[in-house]
Amino acid sequence: MIRAYKFLLRPTARQTATLRQMLADHCALYNGALQERRDAWRHSSKTSIKYGNQSAQLKEIRAFDAERQGRWSFSSQQSTLRRLDKAFQAFFRRVKNGEKPGYPRFKGVGHFDTVVFLKDGDGCRWDSTPHDRHTRVRLQGVGHVRVHQHRPVKGRVKTISVKREGSRWYVVLSCDDVAAEPLPPTGVVAGIDMGIAHFLTTSEGQHVANPRFLEAAAAELAEAQRHLAMFPRHTGQRTKKHRAAARKVAKLHAKICRRRLDFHHKTALALVRAHDAIAHEQLNTAGMTRGVKPKPAPEAPGTFLPNGAAAKAGLNRSILEAGWAQFLGT
Repeated sequence: MIRAYKFLLRPTARQTATLRQMLADHCALYNGALQERRDAWRHSSKTSIKYGNQSAQLKEIRAFDAERQGRWSFSSQQSTLRRLDKAFQAFFRRVKNGEKPGYPRFKGVGHFDTVVFLKDGDGCRWDSTPHDRHTRVRLQGVGHVRVHQHRPVKGRVKTISVKREGSRWYVVLSCDDVAAEPLPPTGVVAGIDMGIAHFLTTSEGQHVANPRFLEAAAAELAEAQRHLAMFPRHTGQRTKKHRAAARKVAKLHAKICRRRLDFHHKTALALVRAHDAIAHEQLNTAGMTRGVKPKPAPEAPGTFLPNGAAAKAGLNRSILEAGWAQFLGT
């Protein structure tokens, strides 16, 4: 069985700056490879460049830009190129199936948050000792970074990912050969129905309250967003105060997401431990939260009739806040 472990990193100030630089350099590599594919397709008689072509150029890129690209792990840069290749494969698959394509876009430095090391020992090393809650992970170019290991790691570590979430840094371990631990049978089968007034209702008539984390933090989040709105985006200026206000909003959203994920995991674990089988309806969340179409007024061209868009927007917000898809996927 394959299992993933996610642990909080505790880097020093210097390591944090180096981790940011690592993400920035991998982002530059991703964008450069994307630009090469675009130029080759437009100007070279529809020539298509694959992952193998770009991976073969890595050695030359690292030698040419040794200060930025040469200091990082070769395998992690290969994983970044594979990430771009997967984006193009998904694009061509959607085109073939007649879906909305969504051509791969360039990544901003603030939106490129993950670097993957394909093998433990190749540019990274998971240094774990038994009975040590504060272990370390060694990253090429960064050094030994402290890890808050809140539970033991089982199986064999295959890949190691470094991820940034707001101002926090995490390490994600993908392990295989993890022994399954079946739960004792209970002989109980149940169905669940997702809702808004109650987060879920079981076929046994039990209700789980909807915590509404976004609503609970609405006042604080609105104040932070009003403060951020004081700095107009069209000016193109990103002052120190603007960055601090943006970090405040991001920090609040991250806190809401963590609380929601924690609630989902605990609720799902309680259900799994109490039942042998659980059935639920197939929900099309994207369709349920689609916006309302406008209703043109036949007597007055250019005007529209009331269509309940405000009420539908509130319902959509409540559905998305509950996070049904995330809960059913845990």
